[in-house]
Amino acid sequence: MRTALDAMGGDYAPSEIIKGAVEALDILPPEDSILLVGPQDTLENELKALGGPFDRIVVEHAEQAIGMDESPVEALRQKPRSSISRMVEAMREGRADAFVSAGNTGAVVAAAQMALRTLRGVRRAGISIIVPTFHGPVVVIDVGANIHAKPLHLAQYGLMASVYSQRVLGTKSPRVGLMSIGSEDAKGTDLVRETRQLLRSAPINFCGNAEGRDLFNGNFDVIVCDGFVGNVVLKVIEGMGEGMVRMLADELTSFAPDMISKLKPIVSKLQEQHDYSSYGGAPLLGIDGIGIISHGSSKARAIKNALKASSRFAGQKVNEAIESALAPAGELHT
Repeated sequence: MRTALDAMGGDYAPSEIIKGAVEALDILPPEDSILLVGPQDTLENELKALGGPFDRIVVEHAEQAIGMDESPVEALRQKPRSSISRMVEAMREGRADAFVSAGNTGAVVAAAQMALRTLRGVRRAGISIIVPTFHGPVVVIDVGANIHAKPLHLAQYGLMASVYSQRVLGTKSPRVGLMSIGSEDAKGTDLVRETRQLLRSAPINFCGNAEGRDLFNGNFDVIVCDGFVGNVVLKVIEGMGEGMVRMLADELTSFAPDMISKLKPIVSKLQEQHDYSSYGGAPLLGIDGIGIISHGSSKARAIKNALKASSRFAGQKVNEAIESALAPAGELHT
């Protein structure tokens, strides 16, 4: 499998991105390779500084880069030779089987949706994240790809995320919940109520409405929401995780300074469990191919794990399973 990697995407591009690509060579299957997309001279110089060239890393020239604060669609139109555009084109032309980018999320999603087909029956792609909790990992979809979602989109997200949870996380029968402001059927917007009816008839283990606190109490394995709500949830989780670890470390320092050396491994483990770098990135479920969207502040470790995630996604045949699950679900094609 060959993965196209946006070398110019993210706060630490291109150095950390390229470093992550080189480190990934040690953990990827020997038949996997990386198509590094960006300014050829810059990338080749960076690779040389790391001991390159490397047989399994091929450079594809792209002289333009889209900034994190640029308008996605406008930037794609004005910069047709950007690393994001060239990365997605490589997939469309069959020169890559997957892509990884820590760049402008809106631009990556827009480029993928314009250049790539969706899986059979899928209307809109959604970004899915894995949230580590005390009760086990929870899949949340969508966290930013589609802020103007329709009931059919959300219902399909529930099915796709359920398949993802089964294939990648090994959850036998994922309990799917729909994010709302209360567990009662009458609660929620028109979008939530209409989506709930579709989810009830879908071939999944739908367990009703989920409230914000349900994300961490072990009642659900998959939680569905529109991209606006999901992105807020994502940012709250990130901030809460970092804040709680800092608070714990400060409290231990204040009340048990003599125990710090013994407790430091526990704090470090907690920090690692809630570190996005451990997962590398979030899959863009629903596209005909594999797309991993990494955090904008990703460094080498996150990129290495994102490349590993794309390889694992392919090995688990997630897309094939999504199409198989969606095919008999006639009510989700309307």
